Amino acid sequence: MEASPDALSRDSAAVRAVKDITFGSIAGMVSKVFEHPFDLTKVRLQSQVLDSSARFSGPIDCLTKTWKYEGIRGLYRGLPAPIVGAMAENASLFLVYGELQNIIRKVTGRPLSVDPTLPQLALAAAGAGMATSFLLTPIELVKCKMQVQMLVTPAASTTALPGPLTVLKSVVRDTGLRGLWLGHTGTLIRETGGTAAWFSTKEFVARLLLARRQKIEGEGSVRVTGHQQVRLRPWESAVSGACAGAMFNLALFPADTVKSAMQTEEELRPRGVNLKEGGGLPKMTFWGTAKEMYGKQGIKGLYAGCGITVARYFA
Repeated sequence: MEASPDALSRDSAAVRAVKDITFGSIAGMVSKVFEHPFDLTKVRLQSQVLDSSARFSGPIDCLTKTWKYEGIRGLYRGLPAPIVGAMAENASLFLVYGELQNIIRKVTGRPLSVDPTLPQLALAAAGAGMATSFLLTPIELVKCKMQVQMLVTPAASTTALPGPLTVLKSVVRDTGLRGLWLGHTGTLIRETGGTAAWFSTKEFVARLLLARRQKIEGEGSVRVTGHQQVRLRPWESAVSGACAGAMFNLALFPADTVKSAMQTEEELRPRGVNLKEGGGLPKMTFWGTAKEMYGKQGIKGLYAGCGITVARYFA
């Protein structure tokens, strides 16, 4: 008995989804290794906005001093967390993004043979980003705390710095499980708006590049319908991906800056807050921190580390 075409289509779609998630996760983990020193620089620049005096004058100064005083382990401090995060992020994004697209198709009556509109893609991506933010906040909390450890503990110190699991246990012990989602408002805003910007920008640039190629090579050379990313040439994919990555960060970068400041506050500017026992200064809030950072350095402070973050997508 032969399988029906619909069943074969569903099976092939499932296999393609598994491959996309697997290869996407591997690519994400590899990219984290190359990007981590730049991410560490971004977090350290963001975390110093509320300091009375800056430790670093800019991204180059931060990279240079980190290498000089902390060596290679300083540049890669906190790497295990984003490696794990890459797997969780890719799986969540692809699964939720695909399901939301299916829901939008059903609601709008749009057939599979017709590409979703850019607003529909952006809506599905925003929902996927929102769901993913709940997985990313605890992972980024551990990462950010580890990335600033050596700023308060001399590199020459013989005291072993806590690893990711120790940091995780410490947060739960001091603030309870909800403490793992410190700064979540920032992650939620960044991932919801940023993911919508990423997917819609990538699709928009891809369509422009495909239309350009069609114009140059002739009307029949490119069919601009359905799954365009499969037909992109390597340089076209690289260009659309770089533009998408840059837009992801530019869209709502201040939300990420506020999040990083909140997640590193206890290491760099301890308030003595213990949500289980009370005491210490009042805990930070997202909007309160944003207001304080704007008061300290204005718009420039809210975009600390943005330049090196965007530049890495074109490197």
